[in-house]
Amino acid sequence: MAIRTSSAEWRGTLKEGAGKMKLGSGAYEGPFTFASRFETGPGTNPEELIGAAQAGCFSMFFSALLSKEGFVPESIHTTAAVHLGEGPAITLIELTCAAKVPGIAEPQFQQLAEAAKNNCPVSKALAAPEKKLTATLID
Repeated sequence: MAIRTSSAEWRGTLKEGAGKMKLGSGAYEGPFTFASRFETGPGTNPEELIGAAQAGCFSMFFSALLSKEGFVPESIHTTAAVHLGEGPAITLIELTCAAKVPGIAEPQFQQLAEAAKNNCPVSKALAAPEKKLTATLID
């Protein structure tokens, strides 16, 4: 299987320093600071990147589960809200999914959404924090 890499560099103290994160593919490179992580400063933070990974992985895995059951999703849009609490610690990841899947009944849609939440590779890797899911089937 594939091995993916990313890197980060930090210079200076926690509060006055700054860093840069870079995806191994080169698709993203950006700054991060204390303010961008714990306050509302410019730049990104690790939690945003975890959220993007979680949302992307869930959407792809959900598509795979739906396809395996004979449904062809027209669209799956997922947002991941990563909560950074005291400690600091990631205390919750809330997934909100809206999907257009012709022909599927609501109970089966919810069952497969829960299975995707619990079993996508990123969910398994991030098993420690609680994850919540809101899944919406679009007509």
